[in-house]
Formats: sequence, structure tokens, C-alpha cells
Amino acid sequence: MRQIIIATHNQHKIDEIQEMVKGKIDIVSIKSLGLNKDIPETGDTLKDNAKQKAEYVYKKFQKDCFADDTGLEVEALDGRPGVYSARYAGEKCSFDDNINLLLSEMEGKINRKACFKTVICLIEDGKEMFFEGKCEGVITTERYGNKGFGYDPVFIPKGYGESFAEMSKEDKNKISHRGIATRKLIEYLLKK
Repeated sequence: MRQIIIATHNQHKIDEIQEMVKGKIDIVSIKSLGLNKDIPETGDTLKDNAKQKAEYVYKKFQKDCFADDTGLEVEALDGRPGVYSARYAGEKCSFDDNINLLLSEMEGKINRKACFKTVICLIEDGKEMFFEGKCEGVITTERYGNKGFGYDPVFIPKGYGESFAEMSKEDKNKISHRGIATRKLIEYLLKK
């Protein structure tokens, strides 16, 4: 089975992607390779950050790898938190801190449209490729559900009546931004 390194310390992301590629591709975490320090993430766009993380890991191990960056773009907040979604409430913030800040900034707003975007950068034999996914929806006024991670409890995808945090992993992966981008990546890798 083909092995590929995932350039993240986020165990939730690793679990989600491993679930999707089970039996097809062996996903190797950077932690299992002994890389425990944070990977630089200083880009101005999701694409920049995904590329920066993938390049860092590729240079270190000289093995095929991929990294993603994901952002939640809220229309009423002029696209914020966007590229800063993971650290919206500050450098060492928790998922709850980010949600609390988002909900307070959305208080009283009628337009609750938002979308999640994911960009994956694959580096294979030193060459870069990008895969993107997008999921539109709305921001709720309170948390719903306890599955998933990040902003999942306050995001209801378009056409659904429950938040990402209320959905099973399988259902979420079918429609989520990361699921869409990851399926594109998997399709590409399995063609080889």
C-alpha cells in the first residue's frame, strides 16, 4: 500500500482523512516520524499555508507528503476568520475560544451565510499539486452537537438541518470542504 505523510499535528484531521482512505493509502503522521514541533504557517492565503507546511515536511523527510489549510469565511464578517480560523481568538486559543468570539461577533447579524474552504498541497517527487474543496452553509446562534471539531457545532451546511457536529463522520465527509478536497487527492493518488 502506498505511504504518504500528512503534515499536521491535528489528530482530528488525521482521523478524518484516515477514515476516508482506509485500505487504500497508508497515512503516516509527522508525530510518528518524530516531528513534534509546530510547522510554520505564516501565509496570507489557505494555499500559501498548505504549500508552506507541505514544503517544510518534504524538505525534512524527502518523502511524498501533503498538507491542508482550512478556513471559515463568514459573509457578514467580510470573510473573517478566513486564513486565521485556527487562531482566531489568539495564538494559544481553544476551539471553544474561537467559537465564543465568532458567536459574539455574529450577535444580532441577520446574514449568517458562511463557507468552509480547504486547500490541500501535495508534494510528490518534488512537484506541487493543489486540490480544493468548499462547503457553503450558515452560522448558527448557538452550539449544536458534540462530534467533529473546530467550528463544527456552529456550522450548518446548505440543504441540511443539522450542524457538522451532529452528523456522523461518514455523512460529514461526503459533503464537507475537507472531504471534497481529500476525495480529489485520493482519486489522483489512486490513478498512479
